[in-house]
Amino acid sequence: MENPEKFDGKSSSTFNQWWEAVTIYLGFNAETVDRQNIAWVGTLLTDTALVWHLHRYCKLRDNHTWATYTAAIRAEYRNEQEVADAQLKLGQLRYQGSICAYLMEFRALNNFARGTSKALREKVDLAMSDTVMYMRFAHYLEDFAVDEGFLQTTYQAGLQVEKKKALKQAREQAKKTVSRGPAKRDDK
Repeated sequence: MENPEKFDGKSSSTFNQWWEAVTIYLGFNAETVDRQNIAWVGTLLTDTALVWHLHRYCKLRDNHTWATYTAAIRAEYRNEQEVADAQLKLGQLRYQGSICAYLMEFRALNNFARGTSKALREKVDLAMSDTVMYMRFAHYLEDFAVDEGFLQTTYQAGLQVEKKKALKQAREQAKKTVSRGPAKRDDK
């Protein structure tokens, strides 16, 4: 996997996508430590972003962690309009019969919207059909401790609803075939 492109800090319009590329790349190199991650990100920065990075490094030296660095760079360059647009799209996103497609789109938008806990769960609940909601509530009676458990349970409920719908359609098709009787042959 190639390094993400350079980020100059002049426009925040490209930051969110660039930062996603950085975090994906780091997922392949999970064994690195905080200061290595911070130094590596510094090699991807140019212009005003590099000035910001060097100022922060000189000020904090070794007294920062990857978590604090991540929060600081996101606070500095995060594109709030992109966040607002993603939140709006999340609110409009609806389950259309494919739980896999819905959750893929949901996760992509939520990378920018950063919804968690109650806000995340409300958006998903409002988007689901009654049958998916019923299936999830019928099979999971506990409160969810983490968002991923909630999303996985919703995914499993959606799969069950879709399987049930496909089975029902297959049964109806089989009934139609049986009620028509055997096909007539014309051997003339």
